[in-house]
Amino acid sequence: MIKINENIPDFELEAFYEDEIKKINLSDYKGKWLVLLFYPADFTFVCPTELEQAAILYDKFKAEEAEILSVSTDTAFVHKAWHDHSKAISKIQYPMVADPSGALCKAFGTYIDDEGLSFRATFIINPEGKLKSLEIHDNSIGRNIEEILRKLQASKYVAEHGDEACPVNWKPGDKTLKPGLDLVGKI
Repeated sequence: MIKINENIPDFELEAFYEDEIKKINLSDYKGKWLVLLFYPADFTFVCPTELEQAAILYDKFKAEEAEILSVSTDTAFVHKAWHDHSKAISKIQYPMVADPSGALCKAFGTYIDDEGLSFRATFIINPEGKLKSLEIHDNSIGRNIEEILRKLQASKYVAEHGDEACPVNWKPGDKTLKPGLDLVGKI
């Protein structure tokens, strides 16, 4: 499994994107922030609520110079069928990555061997291709896409201001911490 601050591997995969099935490479996104949203399967119950919310907030992610890729072990043809038949999923404009072999899921540690599905997981990768944030949890628990956006913004802020850290509940414009200086006299 990839660890924090390690480079992510490159993969070529099919994706349903811009109303067609096309090949994409993770390396295509070098130079941008990348948010990977792994989920168990198309045509399920929790997944469309998350993916629709990501679609609604997609412009905010793009404003942060980030791309979203959703990933499941379904084929790109299943992604297309879901996109064509679901009001929620039809809103998606970001690439829906197909990982039917589970290779990408296995590389990121989200693959459930006995089910052939992925855990619900989120990875934030910086423009240099290094993993900065990860969260993996049970498939019955939906994510908060606004919190993922906040984590992306915090990751970007720290990358741009290396001598500062973002405290609990930090949002853009909030006060940050200077490690070492802000702890003096508080221990």
